[in-house]
Amino acid sequence: MAKIKITQIRSINRKSERQKRTIKALGIHKLNQSVILEATPQILGMVEKVKHLVKTEQV
Repeated sequence: MAKIKITQIRSINRKSERQKRTIKALGIHKLNQSVILEATPQILGMVEKVKHLVKTEQV
């Protein structure tokens, strides 16, 4: 399965609790942190919900 690199580029301050929990569930804990995850439908759906806060790249 393909992997994607997800990097948080915008702050989660003043965002909804749902978006904050989604970022935490992706394994991101602070600004400019990156994680590499499998590109499963569940992960891609989570990224879609917070796409304005993160940057994604194919690995």
